[in-house]
Amino acid sequence: MKRLFGHRLGGLLLLYCLLVSIAFFSRLVLLVYSFSEISTSLGELLKTFGTALFFDTVTFSYFMLPFWLFEVLMPLKVVQTKTYKVLTYVFYTLVVALLVYVSFAEFLFWEEFGVRFNFIAVDYLIYTNEVVGNIMESYPMPLLVTAIVLITSGILWTLRKTQILDDILAAQTPFGKRLVAGGALLLLTAFSWFFVDFDWTEISTNKYNKELSKNAIYSFFEAIRNNKIDYAEFYQTVDNKQAFTELRNILQTPESQYIDAQNVLNPVRHTTAQGAERRYNVVLITVESLSGEYMSYIGNDRDIKTPFLDSLAEKSMFFSNLYANGTRTVRGLEAINLSIPPTPGTSIVRRPNNENLYSLGTIFKQKGYTNKFIYGGYGYFDNMSYFFSNNGFEIVDRDVISEKEITFANVWGVCDGDMYKRTVREADAAHAAKEPFFMYVMTTSNHRPYTFPNVVGKEFSKDRRGGVAYTDYALREFFQSVQNKPWADSTIFVVVADHCGGSAGRAELPVLEYQIPMMIYSPKLIGAQNIKKLCSQIDLAPTLLALMNWNYNSTFYGKNVLTMKPEEERAFIGNYQKLGYIQHDTLLILGTQKSVTQYKFNPKTGEEKPIPVSDYLKSKTICQYQTAEYMFLNGLNKVK
Repeated sequence: MKRLFGHRLGGLLLLYCLLVSIAFFSRLVLLVYSFSEISTSLGELLKTFGTALFFDTVTFSYFMLPFWLFEVLMPLKVVQTKTYKVLTYVFYTLVVALLVYVSFAEFLFWEEFGVRFNFIAVDYLIYTNEVVGNIMESYPMPLLVTAIVLITSGILWTLRKTQILDDILAAQTPFGKRLVAGGALLLLTAFSWFFVDFDWTEISTNKYNKELSKNAIYSFFEAIRNNKIDYAEFYQTVDNKQAFTELRNILQTPESQYIDAQNVLNPVRHTTAQGAERRYNVVLITVESLSGEYMSYIGNDRDIKTPFLDSLAEKSMFFSNLYANGTRTVRGLEAINLSIPPTPGTSIVRRPNNENLYSLGTIFKQKGYTNKFIYGGYGYFDNMSYFFSNNGFEIVDRDVISEKEITFANVWGVCDGDMYKRTVREADAAHAAKEPFFMYVMTTSNHRPYTFPNVVGKEFSKDRRGGVAYTDYALREFFQSVQNKPWADSTIFVVVADHCGGSAGRAELPVLEYQIPMMIYSPKLIGAQNIKKLCSQIDLAPTLLALMNWNYNSTFYGKNVLTMKPEEERAFIGNYQKLGYIQHDTLLILGTQKSVTQYKFNPKTGEEKPIPVSDYLKSKTICQYQTAEYMFLNGLNKVK
């Protein structure tokens, strides 16, 4: 040990060993946890762990910089003082505690999302109250803290027992040697900064292997750096006029014509309906984390049951082949309200200059409707209050809901049952004022920590199964409470998920992890049917407005599913970097570094096999994603 660490730069070597060792054992835990999903051939594992060691080393090249200053530049007479020795022990205590803490944190993150730290972890830093509260309510924190303390203490005891730190502190390496060796380490940092690309983790077609090859700390800071993505820099593009011209060929229909025939960069279309407009009320419920596979009507084979939703689907216009835009609530809200493909980086809901856009809210407001966005949590979360209040809605959130209305709440908000009761009161008030209404409801209960009110005769487990069961129960209670309301027969009810309950999978974009249910229920107005057309969340807005027989202007990318031709069927799926386009059983993905990949997928198993890229499909995909980003950045979808 003394030969290995008995020099002034031994402290940096120790730092490297600690970082790599703890990251390795953390990686082993994740491998065992997700063993059934990981490609475990010798070649795949060697690539995975070899790449992992490389990125652990890259992480060290940054992580070491503060201590490098002390190890290389600090005079020997200072190093030999008692104060410096105490500070050294404190430093390593904090480093070990931090690395162990990160390992525990990334396991909890992996359990929830199936990935290393990414943009979601970055977003969570903004909403510490909700996130910390969620963790405190979801996990046995005393046990976890005890485990972190014990592991940290064990590592520090080992360092003390082997006298590694004493050997380092006793070393008297001359300044010249320290400077030469330290300079070589700085070359490693320079190499990492100028040449290393995060895409070097793309070493497998299996997403789990790619995620295992990453370093948690490096992934976190990479997510901070790339939370805003310049589309033109990172993705394949074509000339903007060419893209908008092709977009017109895709979106223009006999009933939906562009208002400016000459300027192809003007994306506004006017939709003309046949006959009189219908002034139906609308209650649109976006359900948190409701995967399509939870419903037997789509083909549930899990131990999760939705008896009420299954019965509602049989009485509704049910869309059984519909896909969510993304994996987070703000992506669902963006898709439903703006009818736009998912743009790279963060959702438009959270981006600046998102006011007064063509959206469901602005269209209903133009028609004289009372619009309410009803959310059981605090609307500042994910910028929801700002977005909705600047796009046609009044906000009803936790700040507005009185204590006497709340029977149960957790860190995410009041329970769904309480929120539905408030929704009924808002609808009653609008009806009494003879105002048509649009109630947009966002639920919260189907989310960790999975805590629910006590219900006589019901017991909900504190897991996803219990969350779905309570969601189903609360919806049943809501529909029973409104069936005799004077406004019920003239109201269209829409139930749709914001995203699936999870997005983990081996593939870059696991298609089946984006399939969600949507049903439009109004027994007096709309006949029950199962619509099996391939469609997207972005199609909700034009389909709903077609049922209302409305004339309106919009920049919607969605289509009326009811009149959609077979060749028009498609869906958009994505995460914050990968942008996917589904047509038939083919998935094309636009990636950063201007990559394009294409897969044939099995609609039943979700298995994806690489196939050659179709120029035709690539062109369709690029024009829609490129114009969506360009349109927003240049304010082309703002209501003038």
